[in-house]
Amino acid sequence: MRAEGLDITIVEWLTLMQSLKLGLAKNSLTGFYYLARSVLVKSESRYDAFDRAFLRCFEGIETPPEITEEVLNWLENALPPLKMADGEKNPDDDWSLEELRKKLEERLLEQHEQHHGGSHWIGTGGTSPFGHSGYHPAGVRIGGESVNRSAVKVAAQRAFRDFRADETLSTRQFELALRKLRLLSTAVDGARDLLDIDATVDATGKNAGMLELVWTRGRKNNVKLLILIDSGGSMNPYQRLCSLLFNAANKSTHFRDLQFYYFHNCVYELIFNDPFCLRRNSLDTYDWLGKYGPDYRLIIVGDASMGTGELLMPYGALDWWAQNEEPGLAWMQRLAGHFEHCVWLNPIPGQYWGDVEGARTISLLKDVFPMYEFTLDGLNAAIKKLMVKK
Repeated sequence: MRAEGLDITIVEWLTLMQSLKLGLAKNSLTGFYYLARSVLVKSESRYDAFDRAFLRCFEGIETPPEITEEVLNWLENALPPLKMADGEKNPDDDWSLEELRKKLEERLLEQHEQHHGGSHWIGTGGTSPFGHSGYHPAGVRIGGESVNRSAVKVAAQRAFRDFRADETLSTRQFELALRKLRLLSTAVDGARDLLDIDATVDATGKNAGMLELVWTRGRKNNVKLLILIDSGGSMNPYQRLCSLLFNAANKSTHFRDLQFYYFHNCVYELIFNDPFCLRRNSLDTYDWLGKYGPDYRLIIVGDASMGTGELLMPYGALDWWAQNEEPGLAWMQRLAGHFEHCVWLNPIPGQYWGDVEGARTISLLKDVFPMYEFTLDGLNAAIKKLMVKK
């Protein structure tokens, strides 16, 4: 697990040992998987790392590659599943993966026909360690479906791959990350009408056990957020990702004000109210800056990839009607100078920023805005940046 980057402490490991001693794995290796994950993994974003470690440790035991088509044919005419009550299951703590593999190889050499309901040969419905629809405390399921949840390998499906910190995000993950901004809310104004449990316990203890209530002010929601999204062109492959951010932010209830605006490739003299970026539904960028003060936190979402002329030349904007007398980079620097807190989220993986077609413009904009990957790690880092002054 440590090789996969999981920070496992001795205390957590001893807790797992104690949990096993108490039977919390319920005599099931699948149960052991869930128990170990719940005790040892601190964040759901690390579930996939745990799955990788678990699979690396136990891979190959459930359906070894040596199983031939003939053996699988033996198991087609299966007996009804042998269902065991929890009280009838006997845990086997003394088993070896190598020993199981060795025994399976022996059975494959010696067995020449199908067997069912037994305790030795590869078959179904019995107590043999090899086959399916039966029970063995440390068996190798071959074909069929799990009945008594005793197969060793349980992590092959990698169900939590989308929770990885280096993967792109889901709506729920966006919500969890954006929720961290509520720490910016203050508790300096208003009446003291909220019971402070910790302070009450502390004061009561100091008062020889006589109850002493301590009241505090509730947090005032003062987080104001602007999200500015690049729309169209090279951003089309990332439309779903931007939609997830839009949905998650709109579901959030801890912002005093939340506004979405759009641009195409680069901000010039206009900011757009919708992703179609039509001139008739826009407002002057200077008016926009005047409307939203420096206390707003700005998140820009875009791949930062465009022709260098769009960023460095007057009248370099792609749109025919655009009248950008100043280079796009000047407008971007104006935005960065106006807001006290601003970050850029880039959906292109960071390892390619120096190699993609827009590498030059990505580099230029990285010098203006703190730029992060549009992943869970990147979003968390961006949120932290928004919580401190530049």
